[in-house]
Amino acid sequence: MRVAAVQITATPDLATNIAKADTVVREAAAAGAELVLLPEWWAAGGTAAQKSAVAQSLDGEAISWAAAIAGELQIDLIAGSVAESIEGEEKLHNTSVHLGPDGQRKAVYRKIHLFDVGLSEVSYRESDNQEPGGQVVSSELADGSVVGMSICYDLRFPELYRLQAVDGAKLLVVPACFTRPTTEAHWATLLRARAIENQCFVVAANQVGEIAPGMQAGGESMILDPWGTELAKADTTSEMLITAELNFAELGRIRSELPSLASRQPGSYGGVQRGLS
Repeated sequence: MRVAAVQITATPDLATNIAKADTVVREAAAAGAELVLLPEWWAAGGTAAQKSAVAQSLDGEAISWAAAIAGELQIDLIAGSVAESIEGEEKLHNTSVHLGPDGQRKAVYRKIHLFDVGLSEVSYRESDNQEPGGQVVSSELADGSVVGMSICYDLRFPELYRLQAVDGAKLLVVPACFTRPTTEAHWATLLRARAIENQCFVVAANQVGEIAPGMQAGGESMILDPWGTELAKADTTSEMLITAELNFAELGRIRSELPSLASRQPGSYGGVQRGLS
């Protein structure tokens, strides 16, 4: 299976973002990609207020475009994440949608872990205007492969991906808007860890450049195999597309020769004993 990760810089203008995504998704399909991943917030750049201003339901323009192009190009498209508004809810959701080659929604995942941190350069409080999701979600691609869905800060929570791997995921997707400092410090290490510990392919699409005044995303979108080997990697400065071929027979070989998933002992994971019994 050929997969593609899209690295772009979203703007506060929805129409501009959709036009940019349309161009690069068509480029990915022309290069043979059967699965294309857009980054987090691909349709809604800028500040929290600007994201809220373009928030819409999943029947809105952004996901309607995603459904149409997935059906037209007959690809699996995971539309990174969009600012989703739900009637009756004050805060928005950071929501990823999987559209199948028939243009139909296959899965909807709402980001569970919100980015509330204080870095030395700047602080972030996603919970001020976002509501967290409460459900781990996997989906099924056209070829039957199971894909585990996540968004950005979720990457720091390995238990999410382990649940997906045990449930049969062979591929983990990470649409992101990782800041430049955390990209430089942790991004590649965390992606490689998630690939190795779950013996899964990982496809990660990050934004790049200035995403809001004074805020930079770090790029370095990446595709990894279950051994943690980089199959493709973007740079840290440019909008670009990366693709790679995933060999699921290789995944089977790795899981057979080093059966760490099969060697799990869930009956022993009920809690921690401190000291002597």
